[in-house]
Amino acid sequence: MTQEQILQFINSNPACHLATVEGDQPRVRGMLAYRADSSGLIFHTGKAKALAKQILLNKHVEVCFNSPDTQIRVAGLAEIVEDLDLKKEIVEARPFMKPWIEKHGYDLFIVFRLTQCQAAVWTMATNFEPTRYQKIC
Repeated sequence: MTQEQILQFINSNPACHLATVEGDQPRVRGMLAYRADSSGLIFHTGKAKALAKQILLNKHVEVCFNSPDTQIRVAGLAEIVEDLDLKKEIVEARPFMKPWIEKHGYDLFIVFRLTQCQAAVWTMATNFEPTRYQKIC
C-alpha cells in the first residue's frame, strides 16, 4: 500500500487499539483516532486517564487499525498538541464530549500527534511474509 492508501485506510477505519507501556507491562485499549495525514496521527484522551500518564512517561506507542481483511500497525512517537482550535474541532465532531467540556472546560482532555510513523500492513495474502515497515508521517 502507498502512504496515501494507508492514511485513507486509517481515516476510513478510525476504531483502533493503542498500545503503551506502564512499567514493564504492556497496556492496550480501544480508541477512536481523530485524523491521519502526512503530519501524523491525531488522537485524544482525558488528561487524568492512565493512557495520558503512560504516554507522558514513554512516548513510544503503537496503534493497530483493522478491517475484515487488512490490519495496519503504526508505530511512532506521541507528542502533545497544544491547539485550542483543534480541540474545539474535535469536540464539534464528537458531540458526546460537549457536556463534559461545558462542565469542565477544554483542559479536561489532551491531544496527541503520533509522529515518525512507521506502518506495517498485514493481509491473509501476506501472512507468512516478514513484517515490513514504511514511513507514512
